[in-house]
Amino acid sequence: MSYFRKRPAIGFGLALCALAQCASAQAPLPKFLNKALAKFSAADFKAHVAYLADDRLQGRQPGTAGYQLAVDYVSGQLRKLDVQPAGENGTFRQKVRLRRAFSEPGGTLSSPGASYQSGQDFVFYPNPGQPTATLTAPVVFAGFGISAPELGYDDYAGLDAWGKIVVLTRLEPPHLAGNEKLYATDLLTVLQTAAQHGAVGVLLAATKAATPLPNLSKGLVSVLAPDSHVAVSRSYVSPQIQVVGAVSAGMLQRLFVGAATDTARTFAALRAGKAASQPLAGTLTATARSRYQEVESYNVVGKIAGSDPVLRDEYVVHSAHLDHLGIGAAVQGDSLYNGAHDNATGVASVLEIARAYARLKQKPRRSVLLVLTTGEELGLLGSAYFARFPTVPKSQIVADINTDMPTIIAPLLSVVALGAENSSLEAEVVNAATQLGLTVEADPEPAQNRFIRSDQYSFVTQGIPAVHLKYGNRTADGKNNLSEQVQKWRALYYHKPQDDMRGVFDFEAGRKYAQLNFLLGYQVAQNPQRPTWKPGNFFGRRFGNGE
Repeated sequence: MSYFRKRPAIGFGLALCALAQCASAQAPLPKFLNKALAKFSAADFKAHVAYLADDRLQGRQPGTAGYQLAVDYVSGQLRKLDVQPAGENGTFRQKVRLRRAFSEPGGTLSSPGASYQSGQDFVFYPNPGQPTATLTAPVVFAGFGISAPELGYDDYAGLDAWGKIVVLTRLEPPHLAGNEKLYATDLLTVLQTAAQHGAVGVLLAATKAATPLPNLSKGLVSVLAPDSHVAVSRSYVSPQIQVVGAVSAGMLQRLFVGAATDTARTFAALRAGKAASQPLAGTLTATARSRYQEVESYNVVGKIAGSDPVLRDEYVVHSAHLDHLGIGAAVQGDSLYNGAHDNATGVASVLEIARAYARLKQKPRRSVLLVLTTGEELGLLGSAYFARFPTVPKSQIVADINTDMPTIIAPLLSVVALGAENSSLEAEVVNAATQLGLTVEADPEPAQNRFIRSDQYSFVTQGIPAVHLKYGNRTADGKNNLSEQVQKWRALYYHKPQDDMRGVFDFEAGRKYAQLNFLLGYQVAQNPQRPTWKPGNFFGRRFGNGE
């Protein structure tokens, strides 16, 4: 699970309770589905996790031999199940070209009569599409960098940002909430908005002296399109924006010298939900250089053909990321990041789902795609590439059901369905959960912002409804504090070498989690109505032509 994005999340409301009451009277499952569910195996689930988290795979970092072992393993498992290859050129693979960009030493930033110190006053993000950049331009301050007049707020209203360097704050805007806030404050959206208003550079400003500048020593990774241009990046949206960087709170104060409004009044206005954009005095000159390392990695894609002569040309995706962090800084003497929970358990779920579909004599109406992605830990890159350049017609993908680190450390009694509230998938989730005796709850950790931090969000931004099932809060002892247990687990294991097979697991919970995802996917694949965005839903309006 990637921590690349972090914003407040939203949870479910009373709608799920109402849906659960309706689902309580649902008809029992047909015998063939009950038979398929009964064949899910905790032992098989564990075996997949054990292989993928083995030291031989060296943490499954994209572009390494260890990641290739993971690709070969999941491809082999799908082949044994007679799953059809759905990658490129008749294979299970979709090539994903990754470019890691580094900022070269010697970058400079200055204004007339003043120069600033790299690493102390500013840092430049590496530019994956332009190895050298030299820029002199006026400077403007554009608040949060949000332009959403339909929501009654626009930092760019009345501000001329054309041909200028835009300075922004990463404070949380108090006037937006929910999906609107998630989208508007995402860094990629902020950069795209700046580009739309003509900016040639963007500087992200700290507001507190204690806030450190980003550590970019490991570089940033982007994905190249088939034509070798940058297709997906977290720091690059177009050649127009030549420089993206971060500046300290101290440098921000210096940039405001001579401005019509000082920082105290400016940020007081922003905290009150009022735009406070303005020109800043003088110009800035920036010089930056980037260098690149490129590797090839792969998504793995398999298909189970549907049974309906028409609907078989539509697809329900079961996704999970195959990569992890490789070898890194030692923790308690161990530097190999095995990624057992994150995300060998998710991959195991998809493989067990594939086995269940393969055993069905009568397949669901729609086809099912099994997609194991690369580069999730680098910023959702493999899923973003697949969602943008799928190996089937994009318009025919009806839903994504993503599986990322279900955190199976205790019996699974309830679930949180991240993102389901945006679409008709909400009712499908409640129906499937009720069939398995599970309840659906509101997100117990909304501040973790989990909906836009995993691969399902890549599908959402391409207009495809998506859901990501996580653990709920119910516990067998009635204390209903599983989220507290997970937080303690996370402090010890998450993104650490200790996330290996010696950790805490409940593989029976993994079995039930895989059953739930299978049943959900089967329902969506069998339903003659394709999933729809809810009327007025923000993501539906923004990406899916929703009303």
